[in-house]
Amino acid sequence: MITRARHCDNALDDGNEKQMEQGSEPQQPLWRDSCSRQLTADLAGCLRPGRPQPALRCKASVFFLDNETQFHNMARVPQSKTSDSPYKVQVLDRALAALAILANSSSDCSLAELCPALKLHKSTVHRLMMVLEQHRLVVKNPETGRYRLGLRLYELGSRAIEGLDLRGRARPYLDRLQDEFGETVFFCILDEGQVFYVEKVESQRSVRTACTVGSRAPAYCTAVGKAMLAELPDAEVSKIVRRWGLKAVTPNTITTASALKTELKTVRARGYAIDDEEKEEGLRCIGAAVRSHSGKLAAAMSVSGPAFRMTKERVPEIGRALMEAAGKLSAELGYQAAPAELMHSAAN
Repeated sequence: MITRARHCDNALDDGNEKQMEQGSEPQQPLWRDSCSRQLTADLAGCLRPGRPQPALRCKASVFFLDNETQFHNMARVPQSKTSDSPYKVQVLDRALAALAILANSSSDCSLAELCPALKLHKSTVHRLMMVLEQHRLVVKNPETGRYRLGLRLYELGSRAIEGLDLRGRARPYLDRLQDEFGETVFFCILDEGQVFYVEKVESQRSVRTACTVGSRAPAYCTAVGKAMLAELPDAEVSKIVRRWGLKAVTPNTITTASALKTELKTVRARGYAIDDEEKEEGLRCIGAAVRSHSGKLAAAMSVSGPAFRMTKERVPEIGRALMEAAGKLSAELGYQAAPAELMHSAAN
């Protein structure tokens, strides 16, 4: 079949070349219809049910299958090597890397700053940023030419958070805690070993905790983080510690794995976690974990405020309220607490 088609192509080329040498316009070959009919018959024969289909190994050539259009046969596609390596789309990897650099930068970035960070030529980075700008993923300052993240990312992130059913179910409990204690209440999940703030109900007082929805924080030095770490197996906690470390943020920050292990054991026994000025001096926070229907960690909620209002004397009261709210939300998600847990909660 393929040999015939190639022969037709060669005949067409030879005939046209001779006519052009003689100064006349190439004429349509008389064999076109017969060749196309024969090619169609060959294809039909090869594609009959139950008959093995041969691999097409010829290079791209042109077939005239009707009087108006041309058809290019497909060149042989090389076999994919996905078994040895994961899928990679280089331009997407580069775009995501550029967005990550902007996200981690404390100020807008210029092309000169992005190029060495991405290890790419200036023209490549410029084209990349132009496309990101067209999609509103980045914004270019017209005066300085520097780039920052665009609001399109916020829109996409907001839609992703809205997709978490947890957020809507948690909101009534967060509102009640904020009304009761007058401090900022947070609702978080554990993402890649870090605390990710999904929702907050902010205090109306002039001195209050400042933290935005969508931001991240270390798990080992926050109440919500320790409450969630206490729900994980020791091996998983160790893996998170190896990845992120235990950097001192304040004089009260836990900085050793053994101290963190002891702290998490206390959290499990007490039922709630305490951030005693470990992430920020002058800030105290209490957090409790929320479980899913399977009994595994789903999220955590916390009450946070300045230490002069969130005194140590108030910690047990706030801790009990958080445990109650977290327990009710867990039950709403389908979690059934064991009798021992119910007795522990009532005792506290």
